[in-house]
Amino acid sequence: MERILKWRQERAKLIKEARDLVDLAEQEKRDLSAEEEARYQKIFDDSAKLKSKIEREEALLDEERNMARVNNEPVKPNVNEKDPEARKKELHNAAFRSFLLTGRIPEEYRALQADSDPAGGFLVAPEEFVRELIKEIDDKVFIRALARKFTLTTSDSLGVPALEGDVDDADWTTEIQEVTDDTGLLLGKRALQPQMLSKMVPVSIKLLRVGAISAEQLVRERLGVKFGITMEKAYLLGDGNNKPLGVFQASDDGIPVARDVSTGNTQTAIGADNLRHVKYALKEGYRRGANWIFHRDAISMISRLKDGEGQYLWRPGITEGDPDKILNIPVHESEFVPNTFTSGSYVGILGNFQYYWIADMFGMEIQRLVELLAKTHQVGFIGRAWSDGMPVLANAFARVKLA
Repeated sequence: MERILKWRQERAKLIKEARDLVDLAEQEKRDLSAEEEARYQKIFDDSAKLKSKIEREEALLDEERNMARVNNEPVKPNVNEKDPEARKKELHNAAFRSFLLTGRIPEEYRALQADSDPAGGFLVAPEEFVRELIKEIDDKVFIRALARKFTLTTSDSLGVPALEGDVDDADWTTEIQEVTDDTGLLLGKRALQPQMLSKMVPVSIKLLRVGAISAEQLVRERLGVKFGITMEKAYLLGDGNNKPLGVFQASDDGIPVARDVSTGNTQTAIGADNLRHVKYALKEGYRRGANWIFHRDAISMISRLKDGEGQYLWRPGITEGDPDKILNIPVHESEFVPNTFTSGSYVGILGNFQYYWIADMFGMEIQRLVELLAKTHQVGFIGRAWSDGMPVLANAFARVKLA
């Protein structure tokens, strides 16, 4: 790669020298002298030779990259030689790929890895890997698709605490009329601050080295599954202590007991009247964009409920992209929603999840473990990420509670 950069610089100098010869003759309104013509031709020939060398070297590197993809080997980076930041970024990516596959960082990449600890077995993942992993998690955790997400560059707090009350409607005023104060916007105590999340995924050595997919994709997909499960549990059930605050956790910092609705339920079952009470516990503005969340056991129970005209409250989606609905509001299913049907238990929620905020820290460490799983012919990968989440406006949610 350094050779290509050197050749490009040499060729640029030659072209400038040739251009200077032509410009001088034009300024003097004459043709090139015989000596200048010979010099120009020599420069042109040297430039053409350098161009051929650059093209051959680039073609060779492209072929090596193609072969590396086929053989699932570390890929040499394709960098923009004139852009130092792009070069550093690509070399970082190449070092990361080599690290996942072999546990080693090539010597030529180590100088650029100030954020790594090869001796300790971990490396900060490149931005592209983190973005794809987050997308992988978003595809698996529906709450993340519904929630409002923020990305922080450090582990500092987002600085936006919970909203315990909202402002009133705007006032009609004249051009010179004084604007009235509104004390309705109340701030809670809890703020979003990313907390560390760790998961290990075992990967077969054979699959890692000769699999049909790259080591990056394999590790990313496995971590996406593990992180997704942990995050979904936390967004639903988390107590907010060094983890997200879940929607089924009664808390004055999130959704208080005042947002629980048990009217119309029995001690062991959800009633049709209760679902209507829950729906209209949300103001119309929050109902637009709201979603139900239930366990499959609860959905099975609700699917048999009818309204006063004999119409089922639950309607399955028929066409692609059309979700199942309860009382004409989309419903999502999660195995982590409480499904113990006993007196006073939470069994579902209706909420506008734009008021569930998630703060991710943009950064991730990957640690490679060899000895721990050697007996089972596997390599372990521990991913460490930072995230937090919480409901920020209680009035945008209503929980289904048994009597």
